[in-house]
Amino acid sequence: MVSNHYRRVGSSTLVGTMNANPNCKCGEQDVIVRNRVRKICLKTLLRIRVFQLGVGEIEWSWFVVVCRAMWLILLFTIPVTVHAQVEADLDSVGQITRLVRWTGVFTSLFVIAGALLGLRFMQESVDRLSKRFANRRLLFQKIITILQFAIYVGTGATVVALSFHLDEKAVALIGGTVAVSLGFAVKDLVASFIAGIMIMIDRPFQVGDRVSFGGEYGDITAIGLRSVRMQTLDDNTVTIPNNKFLNDMTSCGNYGALDMQVVMDFYIGIEQDLSKALELVNESAVSSRYVFLPKPVVVLVNQVILQNYVAIRLRLKAYVLDTRFEKAFETDVNLRVVQAFREHKIAPPAMLHRQQGESVLF
Repeated sequence: MVSNHYRRVGSSTLVGTMNANPNCKCGEQDVIVRNRVRKICLKTLLRIRVFQLGVGEIEWSWFVVVCRAMWLILLFTIPVTVHAQVEADLDSVGQITRLVRWTGVFTSLFVIAGALLGLRFMQESVDRLSKRFANRRLLFQKIITILQFAIYVGTGATVVALSFHLDEKAVALIGGTVAVSLGFAVKDLVASFIAGIMIMIDRPFQVGDRVSFGGEYGDITAIGLRSVRMQTLDDNTVTIPNNKFLNDMTSCGNYGALDMQVVMDFYIGIEQDLSKALELVNESAVSSRYVFLPKPVVVLVNQVILQNYVAIRLRLKAYVLDTRFEKAFETDVNLRVVQAFREHKIAPPAMLHRQQGESVLF
């Protein structure tokens, strides 16, 4: 009796439900999911058969109703959901694939290679022209910087136009998916790109300028889309993101000119011949091979306290003819001043006793 009842319930009721809705058109994914669910339900019926011995007819009927309801939910909900999800994913992939022009992708590779070769040729040409025409070096650097920006932007726009079908639907798809997914990842890159454009427009410094920024001091060698490269006086290349220049202070020594002011300090004792020292410092600067004479040479005199004793400071302000010779100019002038002071017996300030004739000064 129990076995017949089980077969009646299992075969006609639950298994029969599996064959319901014969007109339902499902894909291959639906068939796979239905077969898996059918096997799970049959195994479940075999395992719960033992509970039928301890329950009555009414309770067992309600149990069968619940099983049939659960089976209908699994049969019609899960396969349809999986099938819809698969179709949605395939549709998205298909839309993205249709946006790509594969012939244009290969053409874009040649465009990028041509742009790189062009940039390299321009850089080598500017280097040769800068060595041949030293007085036009900064002008050549400005021109190549503008051309580099134009090539970067033009190459990027060309690659996008060649590689994608840009219609309203494509723009909406790219703007809705790519922008959201990559927005947080490239926000610093976009900020640096915008800052690079602001540097080109506002021009706080130019390529070739000698700049002090963030504790670094050197020449600006390149202004790129993402960063600025600086060559320090120790021959180190420092890369600074463009967005750093928007909020921090920058000091530029020459601001587009070849010449630059150089400041040097010299100290002598309070009792030394000040007029002679002033003349020697001025003569040493004017006679240097690196001085830029069209601009004035100035020597300022101040009385200062230097390490607990009074001293005279001679501050020389002169212009070097090219920023590349800044340190050579400082070295040349200092050697001339030290030698001239020694020849004319002009001593620096000191805490030691200095003997002049028969007297001793403290």
